[in-house]
Amino acid sequence: MTRRFLPLALLCIWAGLSTATAQQSAADFFENGITRSKTGDFTGALQAFSMAITMNPENAASYYNRGLAKANLKDHRGAILDYDRAIELNAKDALAYLSRGVSKSKQDDHRGALLDFSRAIELNPDDPQTYYSRGVSRSRLEQHRGALADFSKTIELEPNNALALYARGITKQKLEDYAGSLADFSKVLEMNPRRAQAFAGRGVSKLELKDYTGAIADLNSAIELGPEDAESYYYRGFAKAKLDDYKGALADYNRTLTLNGDNFRAYYGRGFCRSKLGDQKGAIQDFNTAIEANNSNTDAKVYYNGKITRAILDNLRNLVQERNKINDLSDERAEAYYSRAVSKNKQGDAKAAIVDLNKAIELSPTYAEAYFTLGMIKSAQGDQKGAVMDLNSAIKLNPRYAEVYYVRGIIKHALGDENGGCLDLSKAGELGYTPSYKVISDYCN
Repeated sequence: MTRRFLPLALLCIWAGLSTATAQQSAADFFENGITRSKTGDFTGALQAFSMAITMNPENAASYYNRGLAKANLKDHRGAILDYDRAIELNAKDALAYLSRGVSKSKQDDHRGALLDFSRAIELNPDDPQTYYSRGVSRSRLEQHRGALADFSKTIELEPNNALALYARGITKQKLEDYAGSLADFSKVLEMNPRRAQAFAGRGVSKLELKDYTGAIADLNSAIELGPEDAESYYYRGFAKAKLDDYKGALADYNRTLTLNGDNFRAYYGRGFCRSKLGDQKGAIQDFNTAIEANNSNTDAKVYYNGKITRAILDNLRNLVQERNKINDLSDERAEAYYSRAVSKNKQGDAKAAIVDLNKAIELSPTYAEAYFTLGMIKSAQGDQKGAVMDLNSAIKLNPRYAEVYYVRGIIKHALGDENGGCLDLSKAGELGYTPSYKVISDYCN
């Protein structure tokens, strides 16, 4: 069998053919699928590979290439099924594991992707693409040291891999190795002097290293190449403010907010500059906005991009029964604040309920029920990311709190993290909250 490279596909296509005379027509369909894939006709390729599979269902290459066609059509679930079959027929094919890992990562199943990438590396330890892909998944899982090792291995095998160099630079920043990141960003710019992100990345590292003049120079280049990048204006404004150029910084903060009005840090920076320039009224307005925006978490927009829509989420969440049980009133009266919050929320005063719940948590930091109820109220108000943070705290305090896993699961699913959401729902069922199985049946298959 031989392998051919397909520029338009996600990965290279395996063009292995059965030489048996009885399978000649299946081989014809297979070749037609290869040809169509090379021209970007993935729908036609899928049909051709399907015919080849019908005529010869034991040919791993047909399943593999049909999987690639589906992946290029963004049908990653269907692609994974084909890769599964290809691996079942040929468990030693590194490319099949790599491709399946890529499709899993496209679904945010980065833990599953890691297993596939690691198996691909066992079978073919000299492929830079696999190390890079595993590094990306590790980054998404915040396994930054592992990601750093993978990106470094990619570069060892392929020294001019600009994507890996840039990714390693960003990873070093996350590990606070700002000095080390400079060399990676500079290498990217040697290869591509018009890579705006590399200028921006290097500028941020220089800013962290207190090289404000150098940071401004790099951010100037980033903005020249990418004039709609709000973050570059923000960081340049910050660097200018550090050099006491408050007028210049003010202009950059204004531009940041024009491009991204949810950046509460930019309001703070602009308020600081206005104060330094004598505009105290404007400064106070900006500080107020920075405080309110930060508290309401408006810098993180919520998108309901899973099969569980906002309406479905509200319905599923509201089916959860409250667990407010009477307890002895402690000296700090946290229980009273908690129960008053439940009553206020039932009266429709969610804002006052949140104040009481925060007070209950302040008085009793291990109050898991208070965190859970706070998360429920925030979710009802549409602050799903804030809700998840509170539910995380509840689970940390009570790892067997089944309803929390259930609610966190449906929220994650609604926000597009189907894999993470379904895992939480499974955990809720395992802990005895049986309604989760109905949701799993409806939304996790």
